[in-house]
Amino acid sequence: MRKTPESAGSAGASWRKSSHSGAQGGECVEIAVSGAPAARVAVRDSKDPDGPRLTVGSAAWADFLRFAAPRG
Repeated sequence: MRKTPESAGSAGASWRKSSHSGAQGGECVEIAVSGAPAARVAVRDSKDPDGPRLTVGSAAWADFLRFAAPRG
């Protein structure tokens, strides 16, 4: 996992945030996915789009999503 001011693959990326985020903005994170074959996911604070990004590999992102997903 790396935290850098301009992570590889995130420059000019198409950023998106969860549909659960409120319309007012506020406390949201946004993600951008780089292409295959070595897909990476960059995460940033929506309030600071030019700030640092956390970049993880696709396997680590999948692990995070499994951990963070609601459990029934």
